[in-house]
Amino acid sequence: MLAARLYAPRDLRIDHIDPPGDPTSGHVLIRVTAVGVCGSDLHTYLDARIGDTPVKDPLVLGHEFGGIVEKVGADALDGNGDPLHVGQRVAVDPATPCWRCEMCEHGHPNLCRRLHFCGLFPDDGALCEQMIVGSRECFPVPDSITDAGAALLEPFGVALHAVDLGKLKVAKSVAILGCGSIGLLIAKLVSMSGAFPIYAFDIHDWRAEKAKTWAGVTDAWTLDTDPVERIREVTNGRGVDVVFEAAWADHSISQAAEMARLGGRVVLVGIPSEDKIVMKHSTARRKGLTIMMSRRMKHVYPRAIQLATQQNVDIDGLISHRFPLAEADKAFALNVDYPRGIVKVVITP
Repeated sequence: MLAARLYAPRDLRIDHIDPPGDPTSGHVLIRVTAVGVCGSDLHTYLDARIGDTPVKDPLVLGHEFGGIVEKVGADALDGNGDPLHVGQRVAVDPATPCWRCEMCEHGHPNLCRRLHFCGLFPDDGALCEQMIVGSRECFPVPDSITDAGAALLEPFGVALHAVDLGKLKVAKSVAILGCGSIGLLIAKLVSMSGAFPIYAFDIHDWRAEKAKTWAGVTDAWTLDTDPVERIREVTNGRGVDVVFEAAWADHSISQAAEMARLGGRVVLVGIPSEDKIVMKHSTARRKGLTIMMSRRMKHVYPRAIQLATQQNVDIDGLISHRFPLAEADKAFALNVDYPRGIVKVVITP
């Protein structure tokens, strides 16, 4: 079968590899139907590592995905505790916790000390035609959600968890740094929460505009405008109640701290290339900021599915480019160059 494997920085190859065997107990074989390209995938593509985890051998990338169940192992119960069956369309949580460690027992499987994650070395990801996944990580999706939409439930879940950490209230003010797919989904959820006003910033003008037209923020600007000065201007020097950093976590971390009000809250979602964050200590200390590090998500797929279906959140509206699996290398090369109009790339095996 075909698979897109990373060998070195910017060296993504389309290989023929052996298909997986039959699923064991608690697992299913799925045919992958769509894979979204995430910012963290781009980090790995550019550096052949993410954080302190290097790619040591050819690695199948991809962790935003959905598929169709083709074979079912014994005791294959989905994330809702129901039996899975052949032919079901599912969205898949790419994280597999152990469910036994201290953090899992305390209800924090996203912090599992034995966590396995699709597309994070040494675990292969979803840019292939078939794969075996844990049944507990599968969530059936209705026909109203497309194959691509099922894949985008993963970033939707990440955004939902980040908004949970923001502890928003009606009429609380918000700023969002970064309007990639995660930032846009955060913006959409924030606007649905009753928070107001909502301000957004991005390096690309079309994504800032998308934050207004698709996500419904109050206003959005490119980085031609100093984000810190603009927030001071529109809030009369007060700052906003909550800041979500959803960019590449470089100078945007320091900006987020400067934009928050006294006693404000900062939620850090972006992943830095240099594996470190920098902010002015006196700013964070004197303001008494609450700083939350957002680590993926908890059991949010059922809520994400409900929002996508019953609240008519058009997650497919984020997709700007589509590629077949055989052109995954071209998809990644295009995505990292950020040509005009690019928002979300989806690859379809």
